[in-house]
Amino acid sequence: MALLKSTRTLLRISVAALSLGLQADSAEPPALNEYQVKAVFLLNFAKFVEWPQQAFHDAMDPVTICVLGNNPFGSLLDETVQGQSISGHPVRTRVISDSRQAGQCQVVFITGAERRRIRACLDDLKGSSILTVGESEDFLSLGGIANFTLSDQRVHFEIAAETAVQRKLQISSKLLSLADRHHK
Repeated sequence: MALLKSTRTLLRISVAALSLGLQADSAEPPALNEYQVKAVFLLNFAKFVEWPQQAFHDAMDPVTICVLGNNPFGSLLDETVQGQSISGHPVRTRVISDSRQAGQCQVVFITGAERRRIRACLDDLKGSSILTVGESEDFLSLGGIANFTLSDQRVHFEIAAETAVQRKLQISSKLLSLADRHHK
């Protein structure tokens, strides 16, 4: 219970810090890069999702955050997850070129550069318990679970809670309460 409370506090602090960090002010230190913010969000999304037991082969399997397509993070995502663990699972990253390579991923971030393939990728992942995250306007309506948006120089996110339930993913109510909108 204490771990859950500290994790919730970490998410709130991260979201607040990231929101503040993205405000442009010439007297302040440089704002965080969009993909620095998204990397932290991806890690925190993974911390606030429960996967069904069959999402892992054994208790030592890592939580793997995969990037589908060209990697806009560079080393940022790797640096963000370095040394992190979730419920005893180490966190790893992987870049994949095709949704059929996502079998060992718990989170798949589909980059905006993959717009033409989003529908096909989401169709490939439809029966799986993979948290799909995107950054394109129609991502949720095409069957994605979480989507990043940019507004007022800030990174926001929205979640399709019913889609998550259909995929047997349990998303924390705390994370849902931080989302801009809950899509059905």
